Amino acid sequence: MYQFNTKTFTAVDYMIHLKERAFRATDIVENTFNVIEELEQKLNCFTEITKEAALNAAKATDDRVKDHTFGEGKTLDGVPVAFKDNMNMLGTFTTCSSQMLKNYKSTYTATCVEDLLEEGALPIGKLNMDEFAFGSSTETSVFGPSKNPHDTSRVPGGSSGGSAAAVAAGYVPIALGSDTGGSIRQPASLCGIIGIKPTYGLVSRYGVVAFGSSLDQVGPFARTMADAALAMNSLCKKDPKDCTSQGSKTDFTTVIDGNVKGMKIGIVKSFLDAEGLTSEVKHKIEETAKVLEEAGAQIIEIELPNAKAAISAYYVLGPCEAFSNLARFDSVRYGYCDEGHADLASQYEASRKAGFGKEARRRIFLGSYLLSAGVYEQYYYPAQQVRTLITNDYKQAFEKVDCILAPASPRTAFKFGEISDPAQMYLSDMFTISINIAGNGGMSFPVGFGEDTNLPIGAQLIAPAFKDENMLRVASALEKHYGPAEIAEVK
Repeated sequence: MYQFNTKTFTAVDYMIHLKERAFRATDIVENTFNVIEELEQKLNCFTEITKEAALNAAKATDDRVKDHTFGEGKTLDGVPVAFKDNMNMLGTFTTCSSQMLKNYKSTYTATCVEDLLEEGALPIGKLNMDEFAFGSSTETSVFGPSKNPHDTSRVPGGSSGGSAAAVAAGYVPIALGSDTGGSIRQPASLCGIIGIKPTYGLVSRYGVVAFGSSLDQVGPFARTMADAALAMNSLCKKDPKDCTSQGSKTDFTTVIDGNVKGMKIGIVKSFLDAEGLTSEVKHKIEETAKVLEEAGAQIIEIELPNAKAAISAYYVLGPCEAFSNLARFDSVRYGYCDEGHADLASQYEASRKAGFGKEARRRIFLGSYLLSAGVYEQYYYPAQQVRTLITNDYKQAFEKVDCILAPASPRTAFKFGEISDPAQMYLSDMFTISINIAGNGGMSFPVGFGEDTNLPIGAQLIAPAFKDENMLRVASALEKHYGPAEIAEVK
């Protein structure tokens, strides 16, 4: 086996070296698993390793190299990738990091996973997450929390914490996560990498276990904008199996030229004055605005008057949709089943009580209450009305600007157990939730480390709906200044 430092390679690096026959794709797999073996006990990123599937895909890549067809029609040929464990992949366990699905084996493959595999990617494994994507720290996983590679005493964020940590540690150059209220952007910020939540409808949700069907969106993590653009090209395709899927004809690799001259970038003053935003994060966002201004962009102050109601609306809409989506886990057809009960009702009750963790049960109870007679009209209807107001706020803002700059997270990575109050944990997504409610694209780009904590900070970029190229262009300008994401030194 040819030995090389897998941790430093980008997707582009892998494909260049494979084309030059510097090493084989099977060497990539072996080296990747050596890195995982070295670090995984400290980081706990994976719920399942899929070495056999990775080697089979690698052999197919090596055959294409031999046949001189390498890379033909395949944008990620020989690139190791990994998937959040709410994404079905045939023959693997899809657990959502829950006792309820701990032994559930996928009978089909999610479109987002299939898209990357068809592009020649090597499937390394399934990644840890908050149970059913309910959380902002990966602490609700039945497999135990993933750790932040920059400081293993701290959370990697959530719910896609395993995905963010895996990319930050150099396991894989690209991983997939899902984002319902910030679950890609917040962990990307805390782990110091790129995380993209595309516009709702750009990426198929087929085969991804649903949390909030009107809010969920799949997106990539990466360390460079070149890799992020390749991943977006692979993912943003129309899928007839998802009626909300629109796809995109944009070649995202053509927009990451770093040129923002003449672009108008909005700053939301109320976000920067928000209670809970730490001074080091605020300073970094203000610094980022100056970087973009010096690169030729025009900074314009805007307001989103209804954004302050986003968390309240989200914690009506999200639990209602979660309650509906989790109703299918009845212990009969699949999932955890508590044995030895005389009747079906007691089996349901015992199975769901033992199968779902504390946070999942909390959201089920909340959703059940909010959808009950007399309460539905009082909360659910107003939440949908707030959703319309927030969506209109963004539409009006994007009549003035091409992209919006905001914090991705109000603070840097916090320590395990530091936030025990659920309401305080929910505030981790205070700057990201409104984008899911409106459906716009959003992403986090790493803009260095905090003055006080010396931990990563991400700047959030928000694009008009179906104009995700705007935020990628701005991020490429930031990459020119700040450089690509740093590989974390795991101690």
